[in-house]
Amino acid sequence: MAESSFDMVVIGAGPGGYVAAIRGAQLGLRVAIVEREHMGGICLNWGCIPTKALLRTSEIFHLMHRAGEFGLKAADLGFELDKVIARSRKVAGQLSSGVDHLMKKNKITVLRGEGRLAGKGRVAVKTDKGEETLTAKAVIVATGARARELPGLEADGERVWTYKHALKPPHMPKKLLVIGSGAIGIEFASFYNTMGAETTVVEVQDRILPVEDPEISAFARKAFEKQGMSIRPSSVVKKLERGKDKVTAHIESDGKTETLEVDTVIAAVGIVGNTEGIGLEEAGVTVERGQIRVDAMCRTGVEGVYAIGDIAGAPWLAHKASHEGVMVAELVAGGDPHPVRPEQIAGCTYCHPQVASVGLTEPAAKAAGHEIRVGRFPFIGNGKAIALGEPEGLVKTIFDAATGELLGAHMIGAEVTELIQGYVVGRTLETTEAELMQAVFPHPTLSEMMHESVLDAYDRVVHM
Repeated sequence: MAESSFDMVVIGAGPGGYVAAIRGAQLGLRVAIVEREHMGGICLNWGCIPTKALLRTSEIFHLMHRAGEFGLKAADLGFELDKVIARSRKVAGQLSSGVDHLMKKNKITVLRGEGRLAGKGRVAVKTDKGEETLTAKAVIVATGARARELPGLEADGERVWTYKHALKPPHMPKKLLVIGSGAIGIEFASFYNTMGAETTVVEVQDRILPVEDPEISAFARKAFEKQGMSIRPSSVVKKLERGKDKVTAHIESDGKTETLEVDTVIAAVGIVGNTEGIGLEEAGVTVERGQIRVDAMCRTGVEGVYAIGDIAGAPWLAHKASHEGVMVAELVAGGDPHPVRPEQIAGCTYCHPQVASVGLTEPAAKAAGHEIRVGRFPFIGNGKAIALGEPEGLVKTIFDAATGELLGAHMIGAEVTELIQGYVVGRTLETTEAELMQAVFPHPTLSEMMHESVLDAYDRVVHM
C-alpha cells in the first residue's frame, strides 16, 4: 500500500473542496484532493452551472415569443431538446475541465477515487489501481450532498426524476408535476413551463419559496400563475402510481385527497449529505440528520478534521462552501480568518422572474425584536426596466429603525441575482441607510431601484 504525506488533504472536489485546495496551495501548503466522480462536483456538473445554461435557453425562448413587443418578427418558433441539453452539458464540461487546469496550475495532487478517514491524520483512497494512504495534519471533508428521496416518491429516471434526470431528460414533459418549491424545484418548473410543459408545483408549506420573504413569495406565485403554472401550497403528495407513460399523483390538501395525472414528476424535496462510507463514525465525527456537526470555523471536534459545504449544513449554497474552504485553508496555514456568517450570504433563484435575498425577512426581523422601517420600489417605476420590457418586479429593504442597520434585502425581477450583491457588500461593511442614500447610482440602471427602496424606507422616495 502506497503512502504519501501532505499538509492538507481534501475529500471532494466541489466548489468547497477545490477552492480550499487552491487557497491552501497559494499559502504554501502541500495539498492533495480526492474526487470520485467529476471535478467541480455537483455544482459545476449537475447543479448551478448546467441549470443556468438551461434557464438561459428558456429565457431566450420566452423573449422570442415576445418579439412583436420589440418591433421584431419571428415565425415558426421551436426548439430541439437534444441540442438544448447538449449545450448545457458542454458548458458544464468546459468548467469541469477548467478545474482540472487549476489543480495543475497550483500543483495540487489529484487522486481519482473514494476517500475515507482512516485514523488520525490519515485518509485511505480507493482507486482503480488499489488503495493508497495519505497522511496530513489537516483533512477537509467536502463530500457534498445528493437529492433526498422520500418513500414512495423515489426516482426511476423514466417518469419520476431527480435534478440529474431533469438535466438529461429522456423526453420533453407535456404535463409536469414538481414536488417542492425551493430553488431547485422552482428553477426546473420555470424552465419546463417556459418550454411548453403544463406545470403544477406542489409545496407542503403554505407558500412557495418558503425561505423567502412572504411578500416576495406572494409576488412570485402571481407571476408564475400568470405564466400558466398551477401552484398548490399546503399540499402533500402521498403516493405516485406509475404507468408505462403516465404517473398518477395522489395529492392531499385540507384533509381531502385528489389525483393528478401527469407524464413526468420531478421530486425536489431537499438534499441529504454524503456521509456514508467515509469513516466519520469511526473517527468520532458527529453526524446529525445527515450532516456533520461543526463550529463556526468548520471544525468537527475531532483534531485536524474539518467539514465544509453542504455536508456541514445550511445554507446549502456553492458560494458558502467556497468561502468556508478559503476560511479553513487559511486556518490550517496558521492564519486567523473571520468565520463565514450565514446571515451575510445571499440566496439566488434563477427562475423567471429571478428571486434574490440576503439577511432577515420582515417577519424574522420583527421576531428578533427589531423596530423596523421597510422600503419598497416596483420595477414599473424604473426607466431601465421599462426599456428592457421587464416592468414586473419589486425591491424591498428592511432597516433597524433605531440604528439604520440594513437588516435584509429581498428582490424579485429581472437580473436581481446580479443586483443583490450590492446589498451583500453593504451588510458586510455594516452600512447604514445614510451611506446607501448618499451613494450615487448610475442612470439608467436597474440598480437605481435599490437606491429608491432605501429612500422609500425613510419617506424620501423620488420616482413613486
